[in-house]
Amino acid sequence: MRFLELLPYFFVIAVAIAALAAAFKLAGWVMAKDMGTEGMRRISDAIKAGAEAFMRRMNMTIAALSIVLAILIFFGYSVLEGDINKAVAMTVSFVVGALCSGFAGYFGMFTSIRSNIRVASAARRSLNEALQVALRGGAVSGLLVVALSLAGVAIMFAMFGGLSTDGDRVTAVPLQIVGFAFGASFVALFAQLGGGIYTKAADVGADLVGKVEAGIPEDDPRNPAVIADLVGDNVGDCAGRGADLFESISAENIGAMILGIALYPVFGLKAILFPLVAGALGLLASIFGTWSVRLRGEEDPMKALNRGYMMTTGVALAGFFFACFFLLRDDAAPNAYLWFFGCGVIGILASFLFVWITEYYTETRYRPVQQIASSCQTGPATTIISGLSVGLECTFMPIIVISAAILASFWMGTEALKQLVADGVLNNHSAGLYGTAVATMGMLSTAGYILAMDTFGPITDNAGGIVEMGLKEEAHGEIRNRTDRLDAVGNTTKALTKGYAVGSAALAAFLLFSAYLDQVWHYVQIRGIDMSYDEVMRVDIGKPAVFVGGLVGAMLVFVFSALAMKAVSRAAQTVITEVRRQFAEDPGIMAGTSTPNYGRCVDIVTKGALKAMVLPGILPVLFPLVLGLTIRYFYPGSKTVAAESVAALLMIATVAGILMALFMNNAGGAWDNAKKYIEEGQYGGKGSDAHKASVVGDTVGDPFKDTAGPSLHVLIKLLATLTLVMAPLFIG
Repeated sequence: MRFLELLPYFFVIAVAIAALAAAFKLAGWVMAKDMGTEGMRRISDAIKAGAEAFMRRMNMTIAALSIVLAILIFFGYSVLEGDINKAVAMTVSFVVGALCSGFAGYFGMFTSIRSNIRVASAARRSLNEALQVALRGGAVSGLLVVALSLAGVAIMFAMFGGLSTDGDRVTAVPLQIVGFAFGASFVALFAQLGGGIYTKAADVGADLVGKVEAGIPEDDPRNPAVIADLVGDNVGDCAGRGADLFESISAENIGAMILGIALYPVFGLKAILFPLVAGALGLLASIFGTWSVRLRGEEDPMKALNRGYMMTTGVALAGFFFACFFLLRDDAAPNAYLWFFGCGVIGILASFLFVWITEYYTETRYRPVQQIASSCQTGPATTIISGLSVGLECTFMPIIVISAAILASFWMGTEALKQLVADGVLNNHSAGLYGTAVATMGMLSTAGYILAMDTFGPITDNAGGIVEMGLKEEAHGEIRNRTDRLDAVGNTTKALTKGYAVGSAALAAFLLFSAYLDQVWHYVQIRGIDMSYDEVMRVDIGKPAVFVGGLVGAMLVFVFSALAMKAVSRAAQTVITEVRRQFAEDPGIMAGTSTPNYGRCVDIVTKGALKAMVLPGILPVLFPLVLGLTIRYFYPGSKTVAAESVAALLMIATVAGILMALFMNNAGGAWDNAKKYIEEGQYGGKGSDAHKASVVGDTVGDPFKDTAGPSLHVLIKLLATLTLVMAPLFIG
């Protein structure tokens, strides 16, 4: 019986190991491809050197900040709380989570900077081969990130006693390993911020001076900022997104495990391990989906990727049913597994709808992008206005989807366990919350394939640049046409995965907010405070301290976004100044007789990005901590008013952050594709006044969609994991 009880745990470990083996096999397949000509290798080596130099310097900065925070966590628990055991557990789990997140981000970039040249070389032979190399190169990162997250959480769970026969000890472990999720979120925020600032500063500088002022094409070797731009694709879209998805999976798994504590009397260890098992089955589905992708004739590559996504989803659904049947079924609730499977289906449907909505607002085939392109005919001002209106409009449908998913999954959770609620074994709220947790797991079940599609984008973008600069005499022939087709698909997949990220962040935010309140209830019981469960779950915005917490949460989202945008602007200004200087001092660059100083631009952007990321990265850590401790020690009220105030900060910041992320991601994506729509020949095509206006719109949208917007996903979850870690400090 004991072996059967632990079988789900060993299954998760086995799948994680199998996924790591599959990732290394994919990496071997990709690395066995040839690296093209000497000219292509020269460009690829420059990209690789710039990306690795940036990552080394960024990781040193993050490591220093992480050490300081680890000391503060240990101090908070050992001195303020007087619990040395919990201090050690939280600090160790934080450090391990931070290390794993950093590794996940680094490996995302490591594979992309080695896959790009192989995609460029494969494009000389066939579109299908180039597609498969790009996707499988991205899948190496996707599989490693998900497998590393599952293995990390599972190992930490066992390390602190999660496999014990003592029920009290088992149910305490998820609360002790929240530091793992916080460490992952902390590193991911800086990786996303630093990479996002880098990539957009280089991109804006290269576009404004190269395309608008000098009138030269994208990826033109005469542009001194072009290598920095290609480096930015890797450190922002690959390293940043790898760390982002790692912390998403880790935080949401741990949050669901915390909510599973309430179901421990019914399902035992299975309720706590269910999120990990569902993730493992989704990982197997992602492996299957990745290997299945191939072109049929001369079809649109996006169709092949969509087929792979559908196959991944189908296999994930079957696996999800398997997990529900074996882990969430009991004699006291024989049909619970069907209701919980329904919750998983809701999560998967919500992810589909988010992808479709994002596609509608960012694809050239639909009204929003075409409307922006049309407005470009009358100049940059109308371009900006129409793009902003599309960004504001696009918040409507996603919020309806999120709301429906939360309400439906909560209701299904209560229906699944209504007999146990009637018998007094569970309360209705806990049953419903677990339903929303299962829906979140459903949405995350395809995360491996989604990350593969996301990394596909920068790999193909780099491949186009390598062909343009390394095969100059052939760049405008069939090879460049193939890389352009893949690059166009890559732009779409990057936009779609941002929509997926916002959707999962929204569901996860509710899950983690609920987990925070559950943790507050746990410590209220430990400290003997006379409060009921319903009182703890209530956040009364009518209390002055709680209202202030909500105001601070909303303000934090806006200030964080402003700092991220300002960082891009400042760094871009230095790039623009440097590119103009090189053009003015060396006319041979434009004539094609001199080589620009690419390394100078790379160095300028690296220093600017690392300096600018520190302040916006620290603010989300300081605000909740200062607010909670200030109210606890200096504001008169109940013993939980500080925890309630921090809950309001988390709740309002989540709402504002989701809306702002939707606005920024989709407005930026729409501006980008409006420019591409014109470049395809609409409204005068390249070089026309409409095209120049669209470049301005795209430049404004760049920090929206690639810096501030994606960083807000991480901000939301960082606040949630921070409050989970710091919850005991806010309770009198």
